[in-house]
Amino acid sequence: MMCHRSRLRALSIGLLLPALMPAAVTGAQLDSAVQVQQERLESARRSQATVEKLDDQQQQMLAEYREAVRELENLKSYHTQLAKIVDSQDKEVAELDRQMDEIDETQRNIIPLMLRMQAVLRKFVELDAPFLEQERTLRVEELEQLLDRSDVDLAEKFHRLIDAYLIETDYGRTIEAYSGELPMGGGNRTVEFLRLGRVGLYYLTLDGSECGYWDKENKEWRILPSEYRTPIGQSLRVAKKQAAPELLKLPVSAPETAR
Repeated sequence: MMCHRSRLRALSIGLLLPALMPAAVTGAQLDSAVQVQQERLESARRSQATVEKLDDQQQQMLAEYREAVRELENLKSYHTQLAKIVDSQDKEVAELDRQMDEIDETQRNIIPLMLRMQAVLRKFVELDAPFLEQERTLRVEELEQLLDRSDVDLAEKFHRLIDAYLIETDYGRTIEAYSGELPMGGGNRTVEFLRLGRVGLYYLTLDGSECGYWDKENKEWRILPSEYRTPIGQSLRVAKKQAAPELLKLPVSAPETAR
């Protein structure tokens, strides 16, 4: 009886093994499939991460490209503007060169002119009535020395020359009283001079005992009659602004006849 039950159990176990085998095989396959699926998901995640990384790099490269394009456009604009500036500077340099050539030509022409003007001024002072002789002669000599100096520019020389001409011009429309030495009779006497423009040049001794005038025609001083002492004395006070202007009678040289 016991032997019969043992055989039944063995038979039952033998019958159960074939039934359990498909279930075990299916579970292993399922685990394998799950593992494969997980590996695929992991690979997909890695691929996605790689794609995202590549996309970020692409976006960064695109941004860098756009920045490079903007910089290139800026450089093109700068180059264009710089070319205009260079062209303008070239024109300015050409204009300056032209002006320098003109200045050189002007200097070549103006220097002889200034020398002629200086010579005319000296001759004019020498031939003019002898008033303020020392002052005017000194001005002419200083001007001559100035024209020979290399440390004074041409504009300053010309300016000083014109000033000297203007001073001489002013003498013709002003009156002046001043003291000075009168060379006469082999000696010098201190007198008061009266200059009425360039119309007349007179003198009166300090004691009022003698008066005279410059004779333009004969280039010499002449004594006037005593009746002119008072008019000359009054004119001296007017010139010194010590008296009001009034009509006075003084002898003048006859105007030269034009030839």
